[in-house]
Amino acid sequence: MPQPSAALAPFLALPDLATLPLPPAAQPADGVRLLRGVPCCFRDGSRPLELDLWLPEGRPAGPLPVIVFVHGGAWRKGMRDDLGPRFRAWRPGPFARLARAGFAVACPDYRLSGEAPFPAQEDDLTEALRWLDGRGDELGLDMRRLVTWGESAGAHLAALLALSTGPQASGCVVWYGPTDLTAAPAGTPEATLLGGPAAERPELARAASPVARVTAGAPPFLVLHGTDDSLIPPAQGEALVAALQQAGAEAEFVPVPGADHLWVGPDDSVVEDCFARSLAFALDVTGVEGDDGL
Repeated sequence: MPQPSAALAPFLALPDLATLPLPPAAQPADGVRLLRGVPCCFRDGSRPLELDLWLPEGRPAGPLPVIVFVHGGAWRKGMRDDLGPRFRAWRPGPFARLARAGFAVACPDYRLSGEAPFPAQEDDLTEALRWLDGRGDELGLDMRRLVTWGESAGAHLAALLALSTGPQASGCVVWYGPTDLTAAPAGTPEATLLGGPAAERPELARAASPVARVTAGAPPFLVLHGTDDSLIPPAQGEALVAALQQAGAEAEFVPVPGADHLWVGPDDSVVEDCFARSLAFALDVTGVEGDDGL
């Protein structure tokens, strides 16, 4: 393909994400604004990555603490605004409730394992954090009060973010997430994420394992896991909490009796309690005083 002319070249450049106008806000629920589909990351040869940003209505008195929610789907599928099937009928929805409680809630895209192997997913989410930090003053965000929260594969990535050398998180909520990928056999979603079985990629598998990232400086963790999880054994969550506690970090493991993956099994009150407990944790570690958003 011929090279573009000098006059054309500037017009082929991607827009500057630091100054690109934000989309108009929608109002999905009373007291909540939603900026949907905000471009936050460009990757060569890939789709633009976007995030949704849920905000309380009106400009708050001070900068808002931030929850970054990472969706699940075995790293192979999923939607950025989906907390799981047990929450899809909630009105108002879970992210609106978090915004009502005083948080900005960012739900970012990341490349799936069919698009790129690890560490692409962590890189994409780190770039989303950089975008939020770069436009934090404009949006009224306090990135020094950051909670990462994920479910399933998203919980794995949320834990990596919280344990990374990037922006220091105030806390992390892990819902039934894998935490040790070092024994992932061929044919599993974990192996697809790594680009092959862990035995063939031991260094990468270790780098992709939150249990191997733990340090004494880790932020507080809240780990919830169903006792009857048929996809990710509860021992994965227990191992992460044990490693954190051994390192001297604050961590709590909460078994959810009778719950399978995605909180399948228990009645609605148990699911509501999982959400309420996680919200209370986020309020506590960020120092937010207010209602529970429910």
